[in-house]
Amino acid sequence: MDSGTNGTAPASGGGSRGAAIIEITDLRKAYGATVAVDGISLRVDRGEVFGVLGPNGAGKTTTVECAVGLRRPDGGTVRVLGMDPAADPERVRRRVGIQLQQAVLPQRMTVREAMAVFASAYRGVVDPAALLDEWGLREHRRTAFGKLSGGQRQRLFIALALLGDPEVVVLDELTTGLDPAARRDTWSLVRGLRTRGVTVVLVTHAMDEAEMLCDRLVVIDRGRIVAEGAPDAVRGEHRSLETAYLALTGTEVA
Repeated sequence: MDSGTNGTAPASGGGSRGAAIIEITDLRKAYGATVAVDGISLRVDRGEVFGVLGPNGAGKTTTVECAVGLRRPDGGTVRVLGMDPAADPERVRRRVGIQLQQAVLPQRMTVREAMAVFASAYRGVVDPAALLDEWGLREHRRTAFGKLSGGQRQRLFIALALLGDPEVVVLDELTTGLDPAARRDTWSLVRGLRTRGVTVVLVTHAMDEAEMLCDRLVVIDRGRIVAEGAPDAVRGEHRSLETAYLALTGTEVA
């Protein structure tokens, strides 16, 4: 795929690297006899969109949940903005916005009420009204969550993740279940995060999404990194991996 199609291409991953925002070394996490993460090491630099790609059950979500303090790793080290999220999860979460794959809100809660509830969790917040304007939700501020479309819900979750003015935003399977038009709209929103200087960690199982949005990525399978680099380099250097990956996910390539 031509990364310049349908929007702004990702920045090149081949230039000079910025300061590390997230550093993970030899991360390990198991659930009983099931090893979810088996020695993962990666680095996310300031200002980039970093992809964590892989099939369902590969260990992607567990990796990022350990990175933001939602799960405690069994081994290895994690540093986010210089902090240990296992030791000080609340301090990390004040500087990291999170949109998780299974995020839901009460069906009757309105957009405006959701913004007010989430804003109460932060010491200082971005103007909620300005965020609703920016993400195209102002006219839906009195709409109940249960009546929002899939794309509107995703925009709301991004707005909620940005309320605390985070330096890093984690987006987990952001476009799952969306129709093609809503996916493209959501991709535009992610590009807008880079424009405002936010570092993005994008968790996805979709190769086209990673190619369109990410500066760099890692491919995780069975809890291990099996490829990493700029999307075009990963695609070019790991053709056999790509074929196997597409077969696992059922992705079709035009």
